[in-house]
Amino acid sequence: MSQRTRRGHWFGVLCLVLALSGCGVPKPGTELLNVSYDPTRELWRELNAAFVDEYEQETGVRLTIRQSHGGSTSQAGAVIHGLEADVVTLALWSDTDVLRKHHLIRDGWEKRPPNGLPYYSTIVFVVRGGNPKGIHDWPDLTQPGVQIITPNPKTSGNGRLSFLAAWGSVGYRGGTEDEARAFVSQLYKQVPVLDSGARGATTTFAQKKIGDVHLAWENEAFLEVAESKGALEIVYPSASLKAEPYVAVVDANVDRRGMRAAAEAYLRSLYTLKAQEIIAKHHYRPVDDAVLKEHPELRPLPLFTIQTIARDWDEAQERFFATGALFDQTYRPY
Repeated sequence: MSQRTRRGHWFGVLCLVLALSGCGVPKPGTELLNVSYDPTRELWRELNAAFVDEYEQETGVRLTIRQSHGGSTSQAGAVIHGLEADVVTLALWSDTDVLRKHHLIRDGWEKRPPNGLPYYSTIVFVVRGGNPKGIHDWPDLTQPGVQIITPNPKTSGNGRLSFLAAWGSVGYRGGTEDEARAFVSQLYKQVPVLDSGARGATTTFAQKKIGDVHLAWENEAFLEVAESKGALEIVYPSASLKAEPYVAVVDANVDRRGMRAAAEAYLRSLYTLKAQEIIAKHHYRPVDDAVLKEHPELRPLPLFTIQTIARDWDEAQERFFATGALFDQTYRPY
C-alpha cells in the first residue's frame, strides 16, 4: 500500500469514527441570543442573571445571554433577515408565527414545550399627575384637545395591541363595527407622533412631555410612573385587550449552533416559582395564579381576547395592519 493510499485509508477510518461519534453535529456553545420586544430590558436582565447561575450549578457550563430589543414586528423581521436568535420573546403571537412561515420555527410551535406563554399583560393609560384631562376610560381619549401617545402598529407590538384594544373596547361596550372605525379614526387624528417602539413612546411622553395620555403596556406604565416621581399616574380603563407575548425556541438556529439544550432549559426556567416571582415583580402578569394573587397592584381587569375582534391573529393582521388595510385608512400623519 503506497503512502498516499495509506493516508487515504486512515482518513476514511477517521471520518467513519467521527461520524459514529457525532461528526457533523454542532458542538454546544456558551452564548444565547434572546430577541425580544422593546420594554422588556429590565425583566430579562434579572431573569437572565438568575438562569445563568442556576444553569451553571446544574451543568457546570457558564452561559452568556445576549439581548436584542426593539419594536416587536421589526425584531421579527431582523430574525428573518439573519439575526441569529436562539429564542424569541416577542410581543405578539403573529410576530413569532411569521418565523414559522419562513421555516425558522417548526409547525405547531406554540403547543410544543418549552414554547408557550409564561406571562401575559394588557394595555393601560398613563396620564399627567392629577389627571387634568379627566381620562378614565376609552371614550375619554377622543375628547377635544386630548393628545394621545402610542407607537406605530406597523413596527410595534405595543402599537398594534393599543389599536386593537381601542377597536375592541367599542364592541365590548356594545358598539358596532362602524362605531369602532369612527372611534379609532378620531383617536389617531389626535396622535401627534408615532414612535417605532414602546420605549420610544415612553420617552416621548415622559421625558419630552408630549401628549396627555400614553397607551402603554401595563409593565411599562408602572416603570414610567415610578421614574416620574409623582409627575405621572396609571389609569385602568373599564376593560382592555389581553396581550399574550409567547416565547419560542428558534429551531433552525439552535440546531445549527448546537444550542437547543440551553435554549430549551432557558425557556423552561420561566415557569419556575423564582422566575414567576421575578415576572410579577416587573409588573407582568404571571401564569402562576398563586404568585399573581400576591401582587394586588396588578388589578383585576376584564380582558377581551383577539378572538373577539377577529378570527385569529392572521386575520387581524390582514384586516387591520396590511398595506392599505384599516390602520392605513384611519391614520393620516400631521
